[in-house]
Amino acid sequence: MSTVRVGLFGLLGSGNLGNDGSLEAVLGYLRAEHPEAVVDALCGGPGTVAARYAIPATRLHWYRGEYRTASRAGAILGKGLGKVVDAVRTAAWVRGHDVVIVPGMGVLEATLPLRPWGFPYSLFLLCASGRLFGTRVALVGVGAAPIGSRATRALVRRSARLASYRSYRDTLSRDAMRAMGVDTSRDEVHPDLAFALPAPRASAPPAGPGVVCVGVMAFHGGDDDRAHAQEIHRRYLDGTTRFVRALAEEGRPVRLLTGDACDAPVVAAILDAVGSPLVTAAETASLTDLMKETAAAESVVATRYHNLVCALRTGTPTLALSYAAKSDALMHRMGLGAYCHPAREVDADRLLGQFRDLERRAAELRQNLTERNASVEDQLKHQFAELTEALFPATDHVLGHARQETP
Repeated sequence: MSTVRVGLFGLLGSGNLGNDGSLEAVLGYLRAEHPEAVVDALCGGPGTVAARYAIPATRLHWYRGEYRTASRAGAILGKGLGKVVDAVRTAAWVRGHDVVIVPGMGVLEATLPLRPWGFPYSLFLLCASGRLFGTRVALVGVGAAPIGSRATRALVRRSARLASYRSYRDTLSRDAMRAMGVDTSRDEVHPDLAFALPAPRASAPPAGPGVVCVGVMAFHGGDDDRAHAQEIHRRYLDGTTRFVRALAEEGRPVRLLTGDACDAPVVAAILDAVGSPLVTAAETASLTDLMKETAAAESVVATRYHNLVCALRTGTPTLALSYAAKSDALMHRMGLGAYCHPAREVDADRLLGQFRDLERRAAELRQNLTERNASVEDQLKHQFAELTEALFPATDHVLGHARQETP
C-alpha cells in the first residue's frame, strides 16, 4: 500500500476548542480509514497540536506577532515581511503533500472580526499553492457566510474556487458561496464534523435542582460592527449576567463554559458580578471535556457555536444565544429552532421565559435529540465516504466530487 502524505491546515491548537474538535474528528477518520497516511499540520499552535494529537506540526505564520496590532514601524515591517515569507513557506509545505485538508471551522465567513491579510490571505496561499503543485486541497465541512469587506470576500471566493473539494456544515454556507460567484453544483452539505466525536453517556437525573450550563463568549459583534463593538459586548454581558443571577437566586447550580481562551474575562466578570457559590466555572481543554459537562447538565444555554454542538451531541435540551445565522441553522437542524435568542440583545426576562419552556419540554426534546443524532451520524459516514472517493482515489485520476475550476 503506497504512502499518502496528508497535511492538516488551519487555526488549530490556538485555544479555540471547536477548531480543535474538527481536527480531532478528521484525525479519527484518517486513522480508521487511511492508516497508511503520513499526517502533519501547518497550524496556529503547533506545540499544542503536536503534544495533544501526536503529529508533527509547523507554525502557520513566520512572524510571531501576526495577530497583534502593529503600531510601531518594526512591527509593521515584520508583518509585511511575514506575508512574503509565508507565501514561500506555505508553498513549500503544500508541495510536500498529496492531500491537504482544512477540517471544518468557519474559514469562509467573517461573522467575527477578521482582517483580509490575516487568515483569508493564508487560506488563499494554501489553495493557490495546491493548484500550482497539483496537491488536492479539501475544505471539509466548513462554514461560510456573506462578507461585507470587498478584499476579504475576494480572497475567500478565490480560495474556494481553487480548492479541489468543498463541503459545508449547513445549507446557508453553500448558499453564501453560491452568492459570491462560486459554482457549488457539486458541493454537498453535511453536519458539523464535531458531531463525529463520540458522545459521553448522559448522567442520571439529579435528586435536586439540576445543573444549568451557560456557555459564554467574548462577543463583540461581527466584522462589520467594529465601531459599536464595546456597546454590543456590554449589552451581551449585562443580559447574560442578569440571567445567571436569576438562576442562582432560584437555587439552580450554574456551570459557566467557554470555547476559546479569549472567553476567560467574561467568565471572571460574571463570577464577580453574581458572587454566588452556586455559580462555578468549568475547566475544559477539548470538546470532549465540554461534552462531559453538557452531558451532566439538565439543560444548556450557550453562545459559541461548538458549545451548542456539544450540548446537542449529548442530547441535552439547549437554548442558543445566537450571534450568527449558523447557530440558528444548527438549532433548526436539531429540532430546536424555537429556542434561539439574539446574543446582540440579551433580554434576561424573555430569556428566562424561553428557558422555562425548554425545561418544561425536556423529556420530549431529549427524545427528539436522540433521533436527530442518529441521523447526523449516518450523514457524517456519508461525508467521510465521499471524502475518501475524492481525495484517495484508486487511480491517479481524481474521482467523485474532486474538481478543478478556473478561478
